[in-house]
Amino acid sequence: MVQIRLTNTKTRAKEDFTPIDPSNVRLYLCGPTVYDRAHLGNARPVLVFDVLVRLLRHIYGPDHVTYVRNFTDVDDKINAEAQRRKAAGSPLSLEELITERTDETIAWYHADMDALGADRPDHEPRATEYIAQMIAMIETLIDGGHAYAAEGHVLFDVRSYDKYGKLSGRSVDDMIAGARVEVAPFKRDPMDFVLWKPSDDDLPGWDSPWGRGRPGWHIECSAMAAELLGESFDIHGGGIDLQFPHHENEIAQSCCAHPKADFANVWLHNEMLQVEGKKMSKSLGNFFTVRDLLDRPAEEGGGVPGEVIRFVMLSTHYRKPMDWTAEKAKQAEGTLRYWRGIAGDVHGSSNPDEQLINFLADDLNVSRAIARLHELADEASKDPDAIGKFVSSARLLGLLEEKMGDWAQETSSSPKLVALVKILQETWVSFRKAKEFEKADGIKRDMESLGLRPEITKEGARVIFPPPTEGSDWEEEMALEMQEICKRWGR
Repeated sequence: MVQIRLTNTKTRAKEDFTPIDPSNVRLYLCGPTVYDRAHLGNARPVLVFDVLVRLLRHIYGPDHVTYVRNFTDVDDKINAEAQRRKAAGSPLSLEELITERTDETIAWYHADMDALGADRPDHEPRATEYIAQMIAMIETLIDGGHAYAAEGHVLFDVRSYDKYGKLSGRSVDDMIAGARVEVAPFKRDPMDFVLWKPSDDDLPGWDSPWGRGRPGWHIECSAMAAELLGESFDIHGGGIDLQFPHHENEIAQSCCAHPKADFANVWLHNEMLQVEGKKMSKSLGNFFTVRDLLDRPAEEGGGVPGEVIRFVMLSTHYRKPMDWTAEKAKQAEGTLRYWRGIAGDVHGSSNPDEQLINFLADDLNVSRAIARLHELADEASKDPDAIGKFVSSARLLGLLEEKMGDWAQETSSSPKLVALVKILQETWVSFRKAKEFEKADGIKRDMESLGLRPEITKEGARVIFPPPTEGSDWEEEMALEMQEICKRWGR
């Protein structure tokens, strides 16, 4: 069996991955707070975990992996939007408006992640469905001396857990010294965090031993993970921005509520996303959602196929900052067109390339796996018997899936180029049908001189595009050369 090695944030080392139970490998990824569209950075952990789950299912079996990703549907931003709609004259109750907002946002999220080729998890719990489990965990923490009630709130006593700060490498005293926030008067310690807070009549709330209220953010994931994966499970992950305080707090409350358990054995954190070398932010004007990339006009930076977004996002190792650029998207689109041309209608085999699997097993080194795909594509372009392995290997990364290919059939990054190729293809086929084989061979040689590969398959004629070259003008240059060929052959 292939040995997976993962960089564990908890130990700051790359370790052999050994599941607690190989018949049920269990993962938890912190999901979105569903108040608005997912931005591009939100997609990175989803795609990282999607590849990880594909690898685990390949190694341990598709029925031996349980993947959970939650929806946080209790949040002040959700409440604010519901209150805005109520003030605007909606006849719905506040609770109905909150449900309306979260339902539509979850539907958007599903559509966006589906467009990127991410398989849906086995479980997608909503926080509002696990309030009882959260209350029970909070009661356990109070009984164990790890939490206390104060003025309708319940707070976790950070000083009661001596390992607090180990995940992020911080000491509690240093955190307090560096804090620049006003401390609530009912807190025993500035670092204590909220497990439960009161709700007034204008906010959603649930009955509890501490009065009507709602949970704090951190308790949600601890309660849902314990309920769906057990008190100890294999892998927990998310963006590096969640390492502190969210994941640090999850560990503290989970380990104190279940002192004989380890919570998550392995912690994976992906680095953040940049756009054209700068941090993505609304103030810089470079902030966009996944849907913006998919649906905006091309001249506004949109019109990018989901498969292309996936390719670009996966091309950088998950532990390094990922820089989204328009040039990378253009290059990725050309590569995927070339690969899809080679793959044709082959559906792949059951045996992905072993070297590619080993690259993925080495801390999800997708960039090296993609480099290996380039090699496999070259082999497949020369040997039809190698196409199956190439396609299966690509699909282990979620690429070249049939459901993701419509964009390559319907559109092109250069409609002019596609139109010229179509003219050349039709001319070549017409010469063959007229038995003018010398002319047919001549135009075929001209196409091959540009890297195009005309073929006759059982489905008919096709022309495979060459792999893209460096630089942004390669398509325009090729189009000019094609125009000359068309003139040469009277087209």
